[in-house]
Amino acid sequence: MKRSRAVRLGVGAIAAAVLLVLIVAWMAGTSLSAPAPKKIGDLPPDFKGREVELRSESGALLRGWFLPGRAGAGAVILMHGVRASRLDMIPRARLLSSAGYAVLLFDFQAHGESTGAAITTGYLESRDARAAIDFVRGETPGERIGVIGVSMGGAALALAEPAPRVEAAVFEMVYPTIEQAIDDRLRMNLGGWGVVFRPLLTAQLKLRLGISAEDLRPVDRVGSAPYPKLFIAGAEDKHTTLEESRQLFAAAGEPKEFWIVEGARHQDLHALRRREYEERVQGFFEKHLRR
Repeated sequence: MKRSRAVRLGVGAIAAAVLLVLIVAWMAGTSLSAPAPKKIGDLPPDFKGREVELRSESGALLRGWFLPGRAGAGAVILMHGVRASRLDMIPRARLLSSAGYAVLLFDFQAHGESTGAAITTGYLESRDARAAIDFVRGETPGERIGVIGVSMGGAALALAEPAPRVEAAVFEMVYPTIEQAIDDRLRMNLGGWGVVFRPLLTAQLKLRLGISAEDLRPVDRVGSAPYPKLFIAGAEDKHTTLEESRQLFAAAGEPKEFWIVEGARHQDLHALRRREYEERVQGFFEKHLRR
């Protein structure tokens, strides 16, 4: 009798633990996919441009700022990371606009002041990337177009199919596969054993978003991009490890360049290494966008 009661208690404890794990995993999935709205405010007073709205095939109305540039200088689109907004791209926009480039900075779907029901870590955002490129192509006829994609922003560009017609792109700290991105975050928060929970999160992609992990593999798409690429990685990045950035770089076709930022984590690389960042990125765009 005592043994039977102990067995029942043990089974109950295991069931409760499993239920708790499932609840925590579901809450984590909710947090990761929930929209990240943010009040943006007015165009900065030193920006000579205008507010714009773009319709995307993601179903969202995208909001952003467009700054016209000098004829022949080229144009650059700034694509922010997950749970960020165009506000995070203002210093880059200021740099590029002062150099004569036309600049578009915008909020991805479910971010900032753009509409959208859920963050998809690059899937729907890839359609936003295409909408942004089409908009700038229409605003700057004859100009060469470049992109800076930070983390999810770079994934969105890489995932766009077919490969968008741009002349150059900078990929900052972009994950190769969503499985690796999830594993990295689980290790950071739960230690090495945390990766056992990954299936509980990837399974939610289909349940919540109607997509699979196979839809979120920039490493499988970047090889089809014919334009010149500059990959930037933080040497101490734990969200997208240096080895993962090397993996994405290896999958890309030529022409391509790779810059490792020593001491950098998953952070604003422009703010961390302003002078070197500006020299490298401006030099890259000077080479590929100027007429």
